[in-house]
Amino acid sequence: MSEKKIIQDRSLFLNRRAFLGKAAMGIGGAALSTLMGCEFFTKDAATGAITSTKSSGAKGQLDALHHASKAKRVIYLFQSGGPSQFELFDYKPMLLKRMGEDLPLSIRGEQRLTGMTSGQNEFPLVPSPYNFKQYGKSGAWFSELLPYTAQMSDELCVVKSMHTDAINHDPAITFFQTGSQQPGRPSMGSWLSYGLGSENDNLPSFTVLLSRGTGRPKSQPLYTRLWGNGFLHSLHQGVQFRAAKDPVLYLNDPKGTESDTKRAMLDKIAQLNDKQYQEFGDPEIQSRIAQYEMAYKMQTSVPDVIDTKGEPDYIYRMYGADAKIPGTYAANCLLARRLAERGVRFIQLYHMGWDQHEDLPGAIKKQAKDTDQASAALVADLKQRGLLEDTLVIWGGEFGRTNFSQGKITEASFGRDHHPRSFTMWMAGGGVKPGITYGETDDFGYNITKNPVHVHDFQATMLHLMGIDHEKLTYKYQGRRFRLTDVHGHVVKDILT
Repeated sequence: MSEKKIIQDRSLFLNRRAFLGKAAMGIGGAALSTLMGCEFFTKDAATGAITSTKSSGAKGQLDALHHASKAKRVIYLFQSGGPSQFELFDYKPMLLKRMGEDLPLSIRGEQRLTGMTSGQNEFPLVPSPYNFKQYGKSGAWFSELLPYTAQMSDELCVVKSMHTDAINHDPAITFFQTGSQQPGRPSMGSWLSYGLGSENDNLPSFTVLLSRGTGRPKSQPLYTRLWGNGFLHSLHQGVQFRAAKDPVLYLNDPKGTESDTKRAMLDKIAQLNDKQYQEFGDPEIQSRIAQYEMAYKMQTSVPDVIDTKGEPDYIYRMYGADAKIPGTYAANCLLARRLAERGVRFIQLYHMGWDQHEDLPGAIKKQAKDTDQASAALVADLKQRGLLEDTLVIWGGEFGRTNFSQGKITEASFGRDHHPRSFTMWMAGGGVKPGITYGETDDFGYNITKNPVHVHDFQATMLHLMGIDHEKLTYKYQGRRFRLTDVHGHVVKDILT
């Protein structure tokens, strides 16, 4: 029976037992994110015609891409907490002239505020204490906090006109990752796993790496549902790689188990499960067989990919000293490159610590140091290996920060509250134009004045670069066809090559 038929059957046989099994699924279900793959377009050298060819991995739900793709994989460097665009990217010299003045009501308008600043009687404007310069042929502005990223300016597409609907962390991050502020929808990586599948039979198509920054080390936690499969089948949930002796939970065999014994056991279990499937027709049984097989393969593939000891010294120098410390942002960026080399479809890095409501000047300096060198090194490393052209790298958080201070400004410190109306992200490689700045904000940095990009637009553009029409990748659930972009989103064609 074909994998697609199994998936279709599985939808029909969902019952209480299947639901509970899905909800409690561990690494077995997560590892199944490699079992669905897709056909890719290639161009015939003689005729120039675009045709589809099968990938080396397993097949996905799409029979073919909706159009020729520019990217084969995504590395998403998610900066959890909301980095301040004023201290990093969006240079606003007028704030220096008007420091301490109240933000004009004509600029703020009816903008919703969080409970942390809604009770303030004044909203004193505060400039960045850090210097800015223009870099590269693009002339993009970067803060002195980002010296390495600034040197890569001609490789980056800096979008200064992002905006979102959510104003608090949990719904805002959930919105970026799943297209909805309410939990329960599939994450980006799950949608790509569902549609495109895998290029590698031995690794998950969707992996997750977490790190905690030094800017605010006790910041908000992240929840596993952010890389969950939602109502998609459990094989599409992300597999988290940890900085521990066992990087993937429940993968290793008990002591004394030999490979031949394990192989024989899996073969026998598969026979018994198949017999049960023939009798009961429950597609979850077929999934269980595949789970065992993937876990068996990952016992070899995972240790190989996380062992970076063979990397040359110049690579460690590129990524920074922290690259040798497992679990740091730098180490995870290096691991992301190794996963990309091996055909992992969606590599999600979460870096916590950007929520600087107080002591912002000191905290963001530490946080930027955590990420600047490694982020730039990842782009440079992918380029030198010929991977950047078909790898989309994304850097950004769930929203930006206010141009006014949360609380009073002191000589040494101030804070900034959440600001969903305008913020900055950057992208590189994978079909986006290098060396451009897209979108503008007003002189206060509060409102977008040119080329706004909504979260759903960003999601639609990412899928487009992967060869997917965001309106056509759907899943029917509870009588409705769902998609990542819900009923919104437009591809931002101006930033595409």
